[in-house]
Amino acid sequence: MDTRQKIEQLLTEPHDVGLDTAAPTARWNGLPLGQGDANGVHTLNGMLELAARSNPTILQAQYQITGQLAKAQQAGLYPNPMIAYIAENVGVEGTAGEWQGGELQQRFVTAGKLKISRNKYLQRAKVAEHLAVAQQFRVCNDVRIHYFKTLAAQQILDLQNELLKTAEDNLATTREMFNAGQANQVDLHRANSELRRQQLSVLQAENRIRREFLQLSSLVGMELAFLPLSGDLAATSDLIDYDTVAQRVLSQSPEILAAHSKLREDQITINRESVEWVPDVIVGGGVGRNFESEDTTGAFSVRMELPIFDRNQGTYRQAQADYIRQQKEIRRVEMDLKMRLAMQYETYLSAAQHVLTYEEMVLPDLKQAYATSLESYKEDRLAWPHVLHSYRDYTLRRIEYTEQLLSRRTSEVLINGFLLHGGLNPAPGPTPPGHLDATPNPR
Repeated sequence: MDTRQKIEQLLTEPHDVGLDTAAPTARWNGLPLGQGDANGVHTLNGMLELAARSNPTILQAQYQITGQLAKAQQAGLYPNPMIAYIAENVGVEGTAGEWQGGELQQRFVTAGKLKISRNKYLQRAKVAEHLAVAQQFRVCNDVRIHYFKTLAAQQILDLQNELLKTAEDNLATTREMFNAGQANQVDLHRANSELRRQQLSVLQAENRIRREFLQLSSLVGMELAFLPLSGDLAATSDLIDYDTVAQRVLSQSPEILAAHSKLREDQITINRESVEWVPDVIVGGGVGRNFESEDTTGAFSVRMELPIFDRNQGTYRQAQADYIRQQKEIRRVEMDLKMRLAMQYETYLSAAQHVLTYEEMVLPDLKQAYATSLESYKEDRLAWPHVLHSYRDYTLRRIEYTEQLLSRRTSEVLINGFLLHGGLNPAPGPTPPGHLDATPNPR
């Protein structure tokens, strides 16, 4: 096969050029790239299903809900009764005591404190539910993003291998021209240097695939066999409208819903602390033996605290401060979402503009330029290096196009997923940072 026939196959045939010049110790150990079962491929839906079962942060978020429900159960339990044995004046005049007997005490909780306390932690469980939904979005968004990153890395490796083949053909052509006196030693060194640089680019593309796949495996939460990924980087929906998505994010984001639920919990906390000063009633009673008079007698007592000095003033003010703080937290979350959406939408729109321009103008023009230069070469009107340069330029633009597809996909995932990412960050609890929440017991 001559050089002309080789270049005509560059657009249609895959290339797997071995890089024998790289030392084995400088390569990433593990399965060779692209190897796997004949029918074995990874799919995005399969990855999402695995992540839902194995990612530890999703389980953490679920146990946050369980913990708050357990607090609600504990906070609403009635106090246990107390039983005591009482012996008074033991040994008086040689007797067993003036009075001995048993007593049972029970604290009666007033002002509906237990019901309010239980409602408080039930509301906090709702906060945890919204945060668990947010964590699921974080994990799913990150799985999608790293899936598309790995998919893009696969495509870029194929394109880098095409550039490697072009660099090899360029070096072979330059050697022929050097032998024919049509090129000098400088051209030969330059062509050889370009080949070595392209070999490094292929190695870098291989490393990128391995890194992205390992990160994807970590997000899924289990070790995955290294298999090719199926899918398409092309967008599956129309252009996202900013006003529509902004309204959706600000009204339906799990972060916003969790903040509003926390505000309702803080209102319940104020109600709870406002009745904490109302004293509970402790009732006790029992039966015993008066050994001095040889009679069986009973005992009865009623006790309650007098709220003269401590009327729970400090904790009530703390609850009010938490409520006001949470009002500002809602505003902060709204502003933060707007800022993140603006940044992400700018990236998305710029990538979409690049993709559209490349699809409609840049790539078709460069492909036509390559085809025209190839025809000119066949008619002996253009030198072969010009054909190689046209094909190299076309392939480089295809790599740029793939990167822009990835950028658009990444931003699209985040925008549609309420801007949530960080699938391996610990699942947040229902009490946000800076919140006081310093009550000594769950109430």
